[in-house]
Amino acid sequence: MKLGENIIAASGLPPFFKVKRPCAITVDAPKIRSAFPGGEAVRTAVRALSGFQKEALVTSARTGLTWRLVSDEGPYLNGHDAAPCPLAFLSVGMAASYLNEIKALANQRGVALRALRLVQDNFYTMKGSMPKRTMIGGAEPVELSVEIDSGADEATLIALLHDAVQAAPLNGLLRGQLHSLFKLARNGAVLSPNIVAELTAPLLPDPKEAFDVTAEAGSLSLMQPVGTTPKKQVQSGTSAGGSSLADEQDRRLNIGAIATLRDDGVSDIQQMQYSPHGTSFRFLSSEDGRAPDATTLISAGIGFCFMTQFGRFVSMLGLDLPACRIVQDTHFSAGGASGATGQPGRADPVETHVFLETSESEHVAREMLDISEQTCFLHALCRSDLKPKLKVIRL
Repeated sequence: MKLGENIIAASGLPPFFKVKRPCAITVDAPKIRSAFPGGEAVRTAVRALSGFQKEALVTSARTGLTWRLVSDEGPYLNGHDAAPCPLAFLSVGMAASYLNEIKALANQRGVALRALRLVQDNFYTMKGSMPKRTMIGGAEPVELSVEIDSGADEATLIALLHDAVQAAPLNGLLRGQLHSLFKLARNGAVLSPNIVAELTAPLLPDPKEAFDVTAEAGSLSLMQPVGTTPKKQVQSGTSAGGSSLADEQDRRLNIGAIATLRDDGVSDIQQMQYSPHGTSFRFLSSEDGRAPDATTLISAGIGFCFMTQFGRFVSMLGLDLPACRIVQDTHFSAGGASGATGQPGRADPVETHVFLETSESEHVAREMLDISEQTCFLHALCRSDLKPKLKVIRL
């Protein structure tokens, strides 16, 4: 049985669009930090719509743009499959970021690339018991195959690609162990978290009224479904209907991305839903405002994934949570190549302000936050040291 209404389809709005008047909404971008000169600061507001459908407004300090994005889940979570799953956004944003750095570094080093295609696999795990509160999400290193046609020698290409992957701003979340920081509000009252680390800054305003936005023209083709992903064997994978709501789990997720750079500079990326098996969506990404940029997609993915875990926890335990919203800040350095720093990409811990409307007790509200962080694949990615596995394939 599908959960909730299909609000995304019923709204009549395009799934992704650039907000027409970002100054009219209440989700202002945070300031770029002095530790990251020329870098990026992104504020992501997310609200639950219905079932596992979610809507995000993502505002960049670097570009000044606000993008509206939506996410859904497939049959594995009894979703409507009306938009990409949360993990798709991280995979696509990662691939876009890698393409940006490879292109920029090749230009700097005078390496001609006649053809370039990325085939990327992201892996995550979910293990344990939700009723026993032992369920935990995990993340594994990305596997990246770079298919390339170039006259450069093998050593030059390998060095180029390794350095470009390390130069991506996302590198700051993958390498090292960053523990996310949180503020929690229940029915408007601030609570100190129980287990997760508390953010010392003041609580940001609730974004409840921020989502009444309109689209700029020409945004209809930034994302579209392209059919069911071809099947492949994934150890401990799962695709059964509702399987992600099972009380006891030991499964492995595999979300892929196949990315190319168009002649006009726009990244064309197809997300692959291998496990849980489902619909593949095609994304466009660009750093110049024609489509959502890489850090916008990455930041949306983290917010969407975290929000999904609130939905899983309350659905599986029959708890009351009629409304849930977050405001999430992410801070990145400039790209080592695209920002000409010559350094590996860096990032600060993700900062998230959580707004719950619930009749449950303060204790349960704290537990909702703790378990949602514990089971979130992308907060697990941040707190794990994940060195990408890179393979170079000459065309």
